[in-house]
Amino acid sequence: MSELTRLADVADQVKKYWSPIGISKLKEDSYLPSLVNREYEGTIQNEGDRVIVSEYVIPKATRKQTGAGEEAFDSVKLQTQKVEVIANQTITVAYEVQSLLEIESQIKQADSKLRENMIMGLENELNAYLMSLVSPSTSNPDHSISGVSDFNATQLAAVRNLAAKARWMKDGNWFGLVDPSYYSDMLNSTTLTSRDFTEGDTIINGKIANKRMGFNIMEDNSDALLSLSPAAAGADVGLFFHKDFMHLVMPQDIQFQISSLHSQKKHGYLISAHIVCGAALGISGSKKHILVYNT
Repeated sequence: MSELTRLADVADQVKKYWSPIGISKLKEDSYLPSLVNREYEGTIQNEGDRVIVSEYVIPKATRKQTGAGEEAFDSVKLQTQKVEVIANQTITVAYEVQSLLEIESQIKQADSKLRENMIMGLENELNAYLMSLVSPSTSNPDHSISGVSDFNATQLAAVRNLAAKARWMKDGNWFGLVDPSYYSDMLNSTTLTSRDFTEGDTIINGKIANKRMGFNIMEDNSDALLSLSPAAAGADVGLFFHKDFMHLVMPQDIQFQISSLHSQKKHGYLISAHIVCGAALGISGSKKHILVYNT
């Protein structure tokens, strides 16, 4: 078998065995990317594709006393609010390897370290991109809460109260991502750990989430979450949100490619993985998430 034929064969096998596993793994192991809304109208195939996210405006009903003209009622035209999301981001991760054997030996491995590392690289950058779009409302009431050094039951109750007043839909899709410092505070709070007060735990995308005061709360040790602290404290940060606060669009497949480095006057091969994606805050998205941090 010639080197070109062998390269083509390896490339085909990578696409066959890695692409379907890759996108499933990306959804399972990432936090924010797997929790935000991924429903949209349209298809994402290439960079620059546009899709629409729409929401029906709740109409005002008519109420009349019986016998006082109840046979007549008012109507309004069907209205929707729309958000356009553009797939304007390409995320790529790549390795240079000396021999095709380094790739061939891992293609069919269920726990391939090469594939896992590439997917983790994509995951980390996708998570950082979504975190960079976080922008809670600062109008009254302010959805950016500062000066919280101890995230206990009292603080979580304040967040829940703010979410309820903002009329987040109570459909089970309230989430909280807290850094290890805040998570440790919660573990030290009897009200948040005792079964006499808590709602138990649940499984979200294969991860254990603590169900507390209506929120599915998970520990997030990513640098992207810590970067949300305006004070750059490196600790004490929490992001609470309804999944509709942000919309993420991306294709169903991770694109894997392999090529020779010969054209660059180098020995070896280049293997890359990339995704096309885009994201935007949803309808009233700034009021559907709350940032908590210490100063």
